[in-house]
Amino acid sequence: MTPRNFLVRGLLAGFIASLFSFAVAYTVGEPQVDAAIAVEEANAAAPADATAEHSDGHSHSHADEDAEAGGTEVSREKQSTLGLATGILTVGTALGGVIGLASAFAVGRIGRLRPSQSTALVALVGYVSFSLVPFLKYPANPPAVGSGDTIGDRTLYYFIVQGIAILAAIVAVLVARRLLDRIGTYRTVLATAGGYLVVVIVMALAMPTVNELGDFPADTLWYFRLASLLTNVTLWAGIGIVLVGLIGRLYEQESVKAARRELAASL
Repeated sequence: MTPRNFLVRGLLAGFIASLFSFAVAYTVGEPQVDAAIAVEEANAAAPADATAEHSDGHSHSHADEDAEAGGTEVSREKQSTLGLATGILTVGTALGGVIGLASAFAVGRIGRLRPSQSTALVALVGYVSFSLVPFLKYPANPPAVGSGDTIGDRTLYYFIVQGIAILAAIVAVLVARRLLDRIGTYRTVLATAGGYLVVVIVMALAMPTVNELGDFPADTLWYFRLASLLTNVTLWAGIGIVLVGLIGRLYEQESVKAARRELAASL
């Protein structure tokens, strides 16, 4: 079982999971994006109408501005289909490859777990640290939410939380390796998971709170964030399930080959 075996299967798992994630994003997420865009356009139309009342009667739209500037406008239909599919498939496939390589590195280094079991653990820890913890502190926002002046700070906050969460997860795994033979599996899981939870809570309380919602509809915001979470969960769960199955099958095949070689050598 070489890193290449894990990488190829990870890429395949990422591609397959991306298809399911795209289906969720398109059917569940895109209607919420459209609703958020409608709110944004309604908010933008109000001051525009007020300004128009004091003008000379000439209308001037964003489309006119784009045409004057010579810009190219991508239709909403292409954004929600081709653009969305390209983005998810690219990111998902690459993510699957990264998880595959991380799983290859973890084989034999996490207790007595079989390759499929350590792969499942890598996917779970990766999702919690890389995706879930940052989302809980700084959840996704739809269009019309957030000021353009603070986007740099908000992006920096997100990556800081993500980096600390990943680092804390790595430390927790290393500590678990040392404690496993000393206090057993049950106590090790409680100790490391509890320690990780404490670090995450302290970090979440210490990091700045971002509140730029304004009068954005709460129900639209809730459904948008729920759709974002479901899309992300589908991607990570799909990668984990498919990759665990592929690695488990590979391990069985390698075990059979090893058993045959041992039998042949003993004859």
